[in-house]
Amino acid sequence: MADQYDAIVVGGGPSGAAAATLLARAGWRVGVIEKVSFPRRKVCGEFISATTWPLLGQLGAAGQLLKIAGPPVRRVGVYAGKVMVTAKLASTAGLAPTAVGRAVGREHLDTVLLQSAAIAGATIWQPWTLAQFVEYDAGYDCIIVDKVTRETRVLQARIIIAAHGSWEGGPLPTQDLRRPPRRSDLFGFKAHFMGSPLPHDLMPLLAFPGGYGGMVHTDAGRVSLSCCIRRDQLERCRRRAPDARAGEAVLLHIASSCKGVSLALAGTRSAGAWLSAGPLRTGSRTFGRGGIFAVGNAAAETHPIVAEGISIAIQSAALLSEQLIARPELRRHGAGAPSALEAARADYSAAWRTNFSPRLFVAAAFASVFTRPGATRVATTLLERFPQLLALGARWSGKAQPLRGMMSTCEGTPP
Repeated sequence: MADQYDAIVVGGGPSGAAAATLLARAGWRVGVIEKVSFPRRKVCGEFISATTWPLLGQLGAAGQLLKIAGPPVRRVGVYAGKVMVTAKLASTAGLAPTAVGRAVGREHLDTVLLQSAAIAGATIWQPWTLAQFVEYDAGYDCIIVDKVTRETRVLQARIIIAAHGSWEGGPLPTQDLRRPPRRSDLFGFKAHFMGSPLPHDLMPLLAFPGGYGGMVHTDAGRVSLSCCIRRDQLERCRRRAPDARAGEAVLLHIASSCKGVSLALAGTRSAGAWLSAGPLRTGSRTFGRGGIFAVGNAAAETHPIVAEGISIAIQSAALLSEQLIARPELRRHGAGAPSALEAARADYSAAWRTNFSPRLFVAAAFASVFTRPGATRVATTLLERFPQLLALGARWSGKAQPLRGMMSTCEGTPP
């Protein structure tokens, strides 16, 4: 006999775990399908904006995460060529003074958030994967497979929330959006380092030919360096350093073209292997169809240059959950209530665009500037004269803008 759920969440990362927690607390029967065992490392900048920490508090995760998170980030900067410009972040008006951006390793963040979902009452299927789904009048049959034992189960749900990665294949209509390779494709890399002299309160943007990146102090005394690099530039890096691994070849390229990185990594030691992922598929995708809704990177992926990916993922889950909870007929009838489904999708998509479309636009514009050496020189010259523009850029990216439309979720002090 199939297990019965009001909603099944495909993906147990930040967006999936947040949606599962909020729905389960509202009385929904929720199942989460996550294909990888936690803790897991993941390519990610790891920064969580000040505007998201109050929401993490409502999810029951902030207290535990704040105990291990990196130091408060109060300054942003740009390291490009020989230029090293910094500026103080603008205040986050409307938020508690203790709500400050910090970084947390994904191996910790994902584990704590998924545990919060389980505590709220969600059933976690891990490590299981969605092999097939069948649509019927009032919902979906999801055939899942245990990745260790190969056991199969059937889960029934009225609604599916797609919270999978942006480049993952699978049976959902929100998955498998592959494109032919392009020279401009971006690939992501990340590594941790110990003993960095990078100032503890600073998160600099790294600009180098063919790519961009960022550095930030994260948990356990580590500094996280994450970056994106074009496919054609990556190939040139590999040719220049044929005996080095891809991540090491990319780091040689960054350090040779970015004085700030060389200084920040002087005397450090590696804390784990390089991770890589891609190609990234930035931009808006879909909000789903029928009883399927998309959150996080399944809905859209922003250029990581603004370090807002985690915040957008968690906040988008909150926006969707608010719309679903506000319509109790969806819990009872799911796909059998098409008018309520479309009303929820319309309101969710409108709230999503209001909150996140400006961030995606700003991120794309910054990425266009800071991956081109000529444009980078112009931008850094301007920033050297007017460093306060850095704080303005951070505000444009969403770091000081509370989530609109959910004031009860995004105000207050993290517990």
